[in-house]
Amino acid sequence: MDIKHFFSIAKRWLWLVIAGVIIGAAVGYFVSSRQTPIYEASSKFVILRAPQTTYDYYAYLDNQQLIATYVQLLSTESVLQQASEELGFPVLKGQATARAITDTQFVELTVRHTDPEKAALIANSLIDILIEQNEQLQAIRYIAAEQNLQNRIDETQQQISLLEKQINELSTATVESQLESVQKQILETQSQMTALNAEVAKINPATATAEELTRLAEYQAQLDQLSSVLSLYQQIYTNLVVLKTPAESGTTTATSAQLTQLQTTLNLYQQIYLSSINSLEALRLSRAQNTPNVVQVEKAHPPSVPISPNPVQSATLSAAIGLILTSGIAFLVEYLDDTLKTPDEVKELLNLPVIGLVGELRKKSNNDKFGSYVISNPRSPVAEAFRALRTNLEFAGIDSPLKSILVTSSGETEGKTTVACNLAVILAQGGKKVLLLDTDMRRPNVHTQFNLHNRVGLSDLVRGRLTLEEVVRTIPEVKSMDIITSGSLPPNPAELLASERMRKLLEELKSHYDVIVMDSPPLVVSDSQILSTRVEGVLYVIIPGFTRIDSARRPLEELERINAHILGVVMNRIPQNRSYYYGGHDYYSPYSARDKYRHSYGSEENIDLAFTEQKGT
Repeated sequence: MDIKHFFSIAKRWLWLVIAGVIIGAAVGYFVSSRQTPIYEASSKFVILRAPQTTYDYYAYLDNQQLIATYVQLLSTESVLQQASEELGFPVLKGQATARAITDTQFVELTVRHTDPEKAALIANSLIDILIEQNEQLQAIRYIAAEQNLQNRIDETQQQISLLEKQINELSTATVESQLESVQKQILETQSQMTALNAEVAKINPATATAEELTRLAEYQAQLDQLSSVLSLYQQIYTNLVVLKTPAESGTTTATSAQLTQLQTTLNLYQQIYLSSINSLEALRLSRAQNTPNVVQVEKAHPPSVPISPNPVQSATLSAAIGLILTSGIAFLVEYLDDTLKTPDEVKELLNLPVIGLVGELRKKSNNDKFGSYVISNPRSPVAEAFRALRTNLEFAGIDSPLKSILVTSSGETEGKTTVACNLAVILAQGGKKVLLLDTDMRRPNVHTQFNLHNRVGLSDLVRGRLTLEEVVRTIPEVKSMDIITSGSLPPNPAELLASERMRKLLEELKSHYDVIVMDSPPLVVSDSQILSTRVEGVLYVIIPGFTRIDSARRPLEELERINAHILGVVMNRIPQNRSYYYGGHDYYSPYSARDKYRHSYGSEENIDLAFTEQKGT
């Protein structure tokens, strides 16, 4: 499809496109204006973590995953349920949307609601709940380990105090209770190590995330510390067993070996105490470094203007949809339409020139006849169109004058009779002696156009029943034009038209008239094919947007087969608002070429004479 054809289609369907745009905009505006207003409140919060001493890509990924986790956490059922309980009205899942701001640790939370106050309340409440749950989740992660370390520190302090007292008193009375305490600590330490080993086994280093790798390192550090503590407890237990032996044997005198053993045990407890203190501080430091701090940096405020509906935006969008739909419909109809519509299509598909463009004829009264239209409307655009056709025919016969012209069509309703009658009148007005001959002996129509009877005519003349003078009719409006109607309808019109008497009659008529214009049956019957070989030229009438391509092409192939001389195509009944049919020139313009001469030359006959003189020069 070339650009010219594209604009031709666009102009032809412009009314539909405009209607689609207007209707779409109106519907969009109406529907939008009746919708409940929706307000949007937004708030921002930031997720802060301890700064990294070096750049770590896995730490970067960990941050991104952490942000994504908090974004998902905001839409969980537990958070929404808690917000509903605190606010006293339901908070639905689709109302809140969280979005991580690219390349930052900021998250924007937007809430949509029909009430602007509730929208702001929901946004602020969700972030408050998120901060609260964040603290609870992180506390769960570290609280158990901190409590175990604190219990160990307290127990170790008690043992240190007891050993110091024993050393001072050189007494073994409390060795039994110390053994029980140490044995209990050994069992608790072993239990903690078993639990940590179970957590370590859950993490696969090959597929672990950055956060899981951080937890794995924490677990391993705790295991190493517990292993050291367990070793110290086992040494203490051994020392206490040694201290207990003299007491069981009844020995009451403290030996230097016992003092040494007590001092060694005290040193071991002091090592455990220092190790536990260091582990507790390390755990608290790790908690501070790895616990993200959620801080609300921008509170939500009730919006004053709704984000939807937006009647203007909806109308614009609906208008665009209407434009697309109607344009699609127009091009689909054009694609499915197999009729001839433009002169370019006629030239391309029928391989014939368009030598006439005739607009729609409109009656001023019921008594008006289309066949005599140019008589009653001499200055109409249609009359101008027939004068242009007359000029084109004169150029077509510049080498050999066209003494006889057959006007036909592919079907019965394409206006061939109208074209033949008005063409005959225009030729007569141009100074030629013209005969309008109705050769349609099946459905004759010429006589009705001039209010003539059809009791006698061509059929009677061919059969020799009447003479030429008896069948020729005239009309007072056009003195140089004679009319022979079809006459009585014969049973064998094809044989009559193909007869030798018909051929001789045509030759005789050519000697009496400058031009014979013949209205013939459509090409679907053989009558027109017979006559087409006996005239100097054939005019083929079509209606744009009505005549189908195949219907127009098949009869032409028959005419070409019998070597008929086809002058060209006359496009009939062109709507007056379809100037695109004329290659961009609107022949309905009141300022046609003939109008330039009308003021100077007056009558149509003088104008025709002026055109003839110019053509001669």
